[in-house]
Amino acid sequence: MTPIALQAKAGLLNSPSITSPELQAWQTPKVATVAPSADRHSIHSYFNACPESPDGRHVLYFSSRAPTGEQGDICVVERATGKEHILVIGVSAEDAHRVACQQWSANGRTVAYHDFRDGRWQVAAVDLESGAQRLLAKDRQIGFGSPAADWVPIYGSHWKQGKHRDLEWVHVQTGEIQTALTIGQVLEKYGDSVQHLIGDGPSSIFFPVVSPDGSKVYFKVAQGRGLDDFRATNASKREGKFVYDLEQHKFVGLYGQWGHPSWSPDSKGIFEKGNFLLNLATGKTQNFAIGAPTNHPTMSPSDPIFVTDADISKRKGGKPGEWGIIIGSLDYDEFATIHRFEHVDGAHSWRKPHPHPAFSADGRRIYFNSSTGAWTRLMVLHFPMPPGVH
Repeated sequence: MTPIALQAKAGLLNSPSITSPELQAWQTPKVATVAPSADRHSIHSYFNACPESPDGRHVLYFSSRAPTGEQGDICVVERATGKEHILVIGVSAEDAHRVACQQWSANGRTVAYHDFRDGRWQVAAVDLESGAQRLLAKDRQIGFGSPAADWVPIYGSHWKQGKHRDLEWVHVQTGEIQTALTIGQVLEKYGDSVQHLIGDGPSSIFFPVVSPDGSKVYFKVAQGRGLDDFRATNASKREGKFVYDLEQHKFVGLYGQWGHPSWSPDSKGIFEKGNFLLNLATGKTQNFAIGAPTNHPTMSPSDPIFVTDADISKRKGGKPGEWGIIIGSLDYDEFATIHRFEHVDGAHSWRKPHPHPAFSADGRRIYFNSSTGAWTRLMVLHFPMPPGVH
């Protein structure tokens, strides 16, 4: 009897039986820390932005010795040698939840991020090989772009609407800025819906996430309370899931609440908290692994499975403060908890970090943040064997 079947027989958070070869292949993953030092936070930015470089050579993270995890450095570690390189020193993040939104761009040659420096938000980039740093835009924050692209999405403050209310692109090497979509276009198309979602008042495009192929983007709209404190828990109201086709310059749709969306690898759908896939062509949804815990799900780029994190403390067999990394099948109605850990301490930010699991580009590793003990640390689950091998 396999370890997964043993877990299922004991009633621990799994389907009654596991027949998916892809889930069986993940039955005995090895877990390891990523950053070489244990006496600091090491946090990857988000579940829809893999910290591993597209070529698999480096892993990117935010390193901090501050109790909050909100001030620190942007670092990479070489996977083959374990050698760490500090790319940017003294970065100030909005919170420890997404830290500096650091991400790979230009096919892994560049790291883009945002930083609250000298009293202003700025978007910047640093070259991996040369270490050259470039200021790209002021009074903006960064969304998440495609790691293969030279352009990343940027937007203005969500807590106090100013002159930067649109979705813009910035080129990570030249600094050229282009407008991709205006808030005026959003309001012309969905004005009544925006008013229903966030009320009547100044609004702006917030938190854009570009599809893997660069053809589409989804985002929220935000309405700030006019506060100067961007770390206030009620600094703005942010809602909606708007989808826009960047190539055809037209809206795809507005799909209710935000949830925790991530793009499907083929850029044709959005995978969402609740473990369902929204087909953008048809507008229909399909649920997977019914009953599986769910929080921040994302699909594997190589196999018909997804990974998600979830608080499992109140589930059968769960312990107080326990979270799990769960994988589910897209072909079978099955799921399995492949790693369990305490996630109650770590960075003491006003917006605490979540595990935010993300697959590597080849689908053989899962990265996640663990707040077991005083430090939130980036961890990796290694794929134990090829799919179908038992």
